Order: sequence, then structure tokens, then C-alpha cells
Amino acid sequence: MTEQDTISASIAPGYAFEGPALELGGLMLNATDLSDVRIRIPLGMLNRHGLVAGATGTGKTKTLQLLAEQLSANGVPVFAADIKGDLSGLSLPGAGGEKITARAASVGQTWTATGFPTEFFALGGQGTGTPLRVTMSAFGPVLLSKVLGLNDTQESSLGLVFHYADQAGLPLLDLADLRAVVQFLGSDEGKADLKNLGGLSSATAGVILRELISFESQGADVFFGEPEFDTRDFLRTTPDGKGVINLVELPNLQDRPALFSTFLMWLLADLFHDLPEVGDIDKPKLVFFFDEAHLLFNDASDAFLDAIAQTVRLIRSKGVGVFFVTQSPTDVPSEVLAQLGSRVQHQLRAATPNDAKALKQTVNTYPVSAYPDLAQVILSLGIGEAIITVMNERGAPTPVAWTRLRAPESLMQAAPVEDMAAAVKASALYPKYSEAIDRESAREKLAAKLDAGAKAAKAEAEAKIATKQAAVKKAQAKASGGGIVAEVVKSSAFKDLLRTATREVVRGMFGTGRR
Repeated sequence: MTEQDTISASIAPGYAFEGPALELGGLMLNATDLSDVRIRIPLGMLNRHGLVAGATGTGKTKTLQLLAEQLSANGVPVFAADIKGDLSGLSLPGAGGEKITARAASVGQTWTATGFPTEFFALGGQGTGTPLRVTMSAFGPVLLSKVLGLNDTQESSLGLVFHYADQAGLPLLDLADLRAVVQFLGSDEGKADLKNLGGLSSATAGVILRELISFESQGADVFFGEPEFDTRDFLRTTPDGKGVINLVELPNLQDRPALFSTFLMWLLADLFHDLPEVGDIDKPKLVFFFDEAHLLFNDASDAFLDAIAQTVRLIRSKGVGVFFVTQSPTDVPSEVLAQLGSRVQHQLRAATPNDAKALKQTVNTYPVSAYPDLAQVILSLGIGEAIITVMNERGAPTPVAWTRLRAPESLMQAAPVEDMAAAVKASALYPKYSEAIDRESAREKLAAKLDAGAKAAKAEAEAKIATKQAAVKKAQAKASGGGIVAEVVKSSAFKDLLRTATREVVRGMFGTGRR
């Protein structure tokens, strides 16, 4: 038996699943020879999460597209961030061609150009899609601290601000609301309200305000507000039973990487909060693809990483599968990586010592391989090839398989903008989320409170002035009355009158005077 026969015999039984499965491709015996063994992943195991990794240009996006197509065909809704803009082609049939025909034939694929039901979204309406918004209260201080780059002390203070707003009945809907509360708590009027909760130092309040202003200058203000998106709207199927593929357009990713990755994390956390426990089911309720996953973990605090690991661990029981898509498995923390049951590893490069170290770490995370030098296999993978291991129907890892992947049947490039715009306007969700709502919230309530306080203070001051003025007038009136009598008594007319009166009295008494 040749080495190739040994590889085929050791790997083939591991992928002979009885239930429904996604077809990934054909087993390669070496760089040129392809076997007739089909590499698959059980549909019921897709809520055990997964990883798609590989260097730039090795085919990660096409793998994501291939998985999304088959999930949709099996009635499983999909969520994915359209980082590069080319996933929109899922909505249209593929173009075909000689290369596609040859690849399909090599892996036993009957290729048919097919478009899939696709819903387009855009954060805050920035881009082509139904607007996705979240209220500041729902986003929460932990995720926001990650976006703003706050340290532990500042994150704790931001949590205090959210707690105060909740206790005081001040809805935090957008960035303006949060700024208003921070400014209020840093003022003389607001400091008294924090006596029983702890203080907010002027320095910390200043840092938070500066970061919020910078955040808003990046255009983030449009992401927060109402109507808040109900993430359960991602769990839709078409009347003919296909899962809807939900794509979120992410323009200008390079300017706001932490915002986008953290927003996606909020969507996942919100799903975890809202969905009921379902345990083990025949197929996932939703599969969530987290592209450019390294952006989520960069500079993340321990508390944030713990929150991610917990969400990923527990959301499986809600019927949601999560696939992280990134360049290297080392981009994903070990606590999260350990929970990813399916692995699709495209080519890695060892151009630097760090790359070589990452390659060694990657190989060490795989089960025992039938290939004598798995590291060399990973380095020699061609475009559209990958090393694959998944969970079988018993939950055990399958043998490592060098795989030539199938070709996507939808368009492998961006859909025309006019087609996307027409699909957005025709969506049943567009009327529900298209128009922003600006109801009374923390900013207006605090403004009214401060205005009422200012009016009360003004009225009190005016009352004090009026009282003082009345006292002055009374004193003046009293002083004015005594002065007039004194002036009359001292006058010459009064003296003449007094002498005349005295003379007449004397005349009467002594009978004197001329007749």
C-alpha cells in the first residue's frame, strides 16, 4: 500500500457521515493528486463553532461564501459582515467559466449557478442597507469601554455613569445622552447625586468626554439610537425553506476597526440574551461569521475576553454557531480557540520568525495527522485548498484532511450597487428600521431638570432682591417721616406762629393788649 493509499484509508472513514452535511471538497493525497473521498461537515455540528484561517489571498472569503450558500440551502439563516464588499455576490447566480467547471469536476461537484436570498444591512444607515442601530443603554459600558480604549479605572467610572442613568430614569439612547449625563455628574449639581454611589473625578469625566467626542467625530453617532434592531430578525427563512443570508456592509473599516468588531460582538451577545435554550438540535438556528476577528481581540481587557469566551461557550445551547475568520489561529485567544470544533486552515506563510512561531503553534493545535509533516503541508497549500478537521456526529474530531474546496455557485464578486439598493427598498424590514426616532431621553430630561433648577434659583434670587428692596423702602419711609416734623418745627414761619399764639394766650390771661 502506497503512502497515498494509507492517507486515503485513514481519513475516509472519518467523513462518512449518515446525516445531512455540508460538502466542503475532495481529499488531496498530495499537491497534485486528488482522491474520490468527500470532505464534509455534519450540519448538526455547526453550532459547535469553527475557525477559518489563512494568509491574505488564500481563499478565506470564498470558503465563507461556500459555507453560507449551503447553510442557506439547508434552511439555516446566516449572518456575516461584508468586510471587502464582495459577499454581496451571494444574492446573484455565479458567472461560471472554464476554471469553475474544471474545479467543480475535480471534486465531483455538479456546479449550478445559483443566487441565494440575501438581506443587506448597514450600520446606522452608512452604506447600502437597512439601518442597524443600537441604543447606548443596550450597548453597555463594557463594550463601549473597549471601543473607547479606556483603562480599568475609567471603565469602572463609565459603569457608574450607566448605573446612575438607569437608577435616575434617564434613557441613554445615543451618544448625546451619554455625554449629557457625564457632564451633569461632573458638575456641581450632579456631584451631590453620586454621594451614595461613589464619585466621578473631574479628570476621569474629562477623559471619557474627550473619547466620546472623538468617537462621534468618526461618525459613530449614527450607530446609536432608535429604532433599535431586533437581532431575532436575523433568524428568518423564505417561504420555500431557504435560510436568509444577512450581510452587514462595513465601510471605512480601517478608520473604526474596534467599533465594527465590538458592534458585531454586541449582536452576538444580544442574540444570547434573547434566544431560548434549545440544547442539541438537528441544525443551527443561525450561523454567525465573525470576519477580521483579530480586530475584536486586539488590546482587549481580561474582563472583555472573559465575556467573549463565556458568550461563545454558552450560545451553542441557544442554537447559534459562530465561525471566526482571521489570518492566524493565534489571533484568537486560547480560551476561545479551545471551543472551536471545526477548523479550516488555508495557507500560512513563514516569512518571519513570528510567522514561523505562529505556524508551529497552529500545527500543535491539530489532532494527530496522517501527513508526516503537517507544517510543510500548510505552507504548500494552494489557493482554494485547506487543511480541515471538524467534529463528527459523535462530537469527536475527524482526521486532518488536505482538501481542495468546492467552488461557490453564487457570484464571486460584489453585486451591482443598483441591485443591492433595489433589494433594500423591497425588504420587509426596511419600513421597520429605515427612519430614525428621536424621543425624549437623558439629554432632554437633564436639560429640563437644569432649566427648572435655573428658573427656581432665579425666582429665589428675585424674591430675595424684592424682600431687600421692600425693607430698604420701609426704612426710607420711616426716616423720611421724622425729618419733615423736624423741619417744620425749625422753620421761621412756625416760630412766628408760636410767638403769636403765646402773645394771645398772655393777653387772655392778663387782659392786656390794644383795643
